[in-house]
Amino acid sequence: MMRSSEELRQLDPDNMFGHIYGIADQMESAIEIGRSIKFKRDYSAAKNILFAGMGGSAIAGDVASALISKNCKIPTVVNRNYSLPQWVDESTLVICLSYSGNTEETLSCLDDAYQKGAMILGISTGGQIVIKLEEQRRDVVKIPEGLPPRAALGYLFVPILYVLKEGGILGSLDESALQSSIDLLKIERDSLSTEGEENRAWNIANTIYSSVPVIYGEVQSTAVAALRWRGQLEENAKMVAFHNVLPEMNHNEIVGYKNNPDILRNLGIIWLSDGSDHERNRRRRELTKSIIGDRVLYQLDISGKGESYLERLMYLIHLGDWISYWCAILHKTDPTPVESISKLKKSLSE
Repeated sequence: MMRSSEELRQLDPDNMFGHIYGIADQMESAIEIGRSIKFKRDYSAAKNILFAGMGGSAIAGDVASALISKNCKIPTVVNRNYSLPQWVDESTLVICLSYSGNTEETLSCLDDAYQKGAMILGISTGGQIVIKLEEQRRDVVKIPEGLPPRAALGYLFVPILYVLKEGGILGSLDESALQSSIDLLKIERDSLSTEGEENRAWNIANTIYSSVPVIYGEVQSTAVAALRWRGQLEENAKMVAFHNVLPEMNHNEIVGYKNNPDILRNLGIIWLSDGSDHERNRRRRELTKSIIGDRVLYQLDISGKGESYLERLMYLIHLGDWISYWCAILHKTDPTPVESISKLKKSLSE
């Protein structure tokens, strides 16, 4: 039965619906933020890039890394920890990503980056990250506040692209592809946000919401989308989900679909694909689907829309965000609060 607007507002009082709907508008605003970046320091000598962050902030580093992989000649790493690898030194650009500015792991990495003499800048709304960076006369890109970090992806990842371009690290930035992805999301969001069988996200949510989804991406194309889907299903829908990538899962995880058949019947597989997938991984996906067969509750094939890789990736991410929202609604769960995370943080601070 279709829910009224009032029923949806009661289930979603903090308006996660509006946050997801507004990702394209975020990206447009973030382009203007990116175009206005002016640095105090020179980063053109960086030989590697490390993104330090956690959760909904760190995913921006994953998205940026995927998008620049074909025209950035130095390696990028996303670091989710309290400390940095020993190889970080004065030739490393450490980009601290913390929407709140108070993420304790990222603050710890910031201190470690100072000790290692790295080049450092931050992207944040404020908090201790900004205070510390400004005290050290480091560069900071400030973004609008007031959102859950996972709902601020547009504000977080788009400025990274401009940071790397302005810093002399990224040779070029295809703003036309960025704008095309925004235009695509503006077209698609109206159907994805309307409850009913004509909504692709709604149909997928109805298939998966009572299961444990396992999301598989392809290592170079859709891995970041699989990670995002898992995180959004967990935080928005309060569902356990898992993810992995091809071809790695073919060297271990594929064997696991044998024993505990009663448990497997509660699992479902989502295959995320892109036109740029390696031909051998496409073949691996089809063979793996056949081998696993009907041992699981369902197997879904999902690909993006758009001409460019950026468009297709952003569509997949946006689709996954809406699926997580509709799963929350089907569970009659408020998608915004993350009570377990809040409880854990409170205990850690005591």
